Amino acid sequence: MEKTTNQKIRLGIFVLLGTLFFIAAVYFIGNKQNMFNKTVEINALFKNINGLQLGNNVRFSGINVGTVTEIEIINDSTIKVQMMIEEDILSHIKKDAVASIGSDGLVGNMIVNIAPGNHSSIPVNPGDLILSENKVSTDEIMKTLSSTNENAKLITENLAQITNQISSGKGTVGMLINDENMSDDLKQTIHYLKITSQGTSQSVENLNKIITQLDNKNNVIGVLKDTAVARNIKNVIANLEKSSGQIDKVVLNLNATITNMKEGKGAINYLSNDPKLVKQIDSTMNNINQASSKLNENLEALKHNFLFRGYFKKQAKKKKNKEQSK
Repeated sequence: MEKTTNQKIRLGIFVLLGTLFFIAAVYFIGNKQNMFNKTVEINALFKNINGLQLGNNVRFSGINVGTVTEIEIINDSTIKVQMMIEEDILSHIKKDAVASIGSDGLVGNMIVNIAPGNHSSIPVNPGDLILSENKVSTDEIMKTLSSTNENAKLITENLAQITNQISSGKGTVGMLINDENMSDDLKQTIHYLKITSQGTSQSVENLNKIITQLDNKNNVIGVLKDTAVARNIKNVIANLEKSSGQIDKVVLNLNATITNMKEGKGAINYLSNDPKLVKQIDSTMNNINQASSKLNENLEALKHNFLFRGYFKKQAKKKKNKEQSK
């Protein structure tokens, strides 16, 4: 059966439309897969590609710049992903850029995201291996959420149990909330604590006043802080030391004299023949010895007193230096 002219025209229009549709589809797919642009190869290594497939997009700073062209398993923990990137974009990807695998939206296809680096200014070369980052997968997130949900359930059950015990008046918190006597006792205790705190503050204030008054020149401590008074005290102590030394010499001389008298020597030999006079002299010597001993004890006590300890140390140091200089 011979076709009519109208049928031929319809057939021609259908073929033309089909051809145009085919050309548009090829162009769209080719443009999407960067088949008509100059591309270069870069690579990245991942531990888990999370369902990434050939032909998935590669984005740089949120812009589609290439596609995944090859996925190769290197070993049980390393997968190599080969990407074809537009040649014009390669100069913007630096050596410290980081590639990661994510999803296009919540339920979209997996894509490779390349984040710009921060420090390097050297662009990658064709065939280079860039850094990679393995993000948490959806399964791991769901496992974590499941574990969190179980923990939240346990916490909620425990909280419900605690609140029930508090409502029924069990435990310390329950008693504090439900027992009026306990509440009154607690209020009274806090009241007494406030009173005690006020008394402590007053005591501290009084103590500060006492410490301030110590600087008053009319007090003993204030007088000791006066340099003129301190100088006079030092002179008194020096005189006491000299007097002690002179008393020791007098006692020695007296002891020698008494010894000579007892042995029948010296000009006053006749005195030794008088027992009463000898007893009086012995008594006098004993009193002098006791006075000298007490004076030495007082001087030794002054040496250990915290007010005069520094002075005696200085005197001893001067005496030692004089002896060494001789």
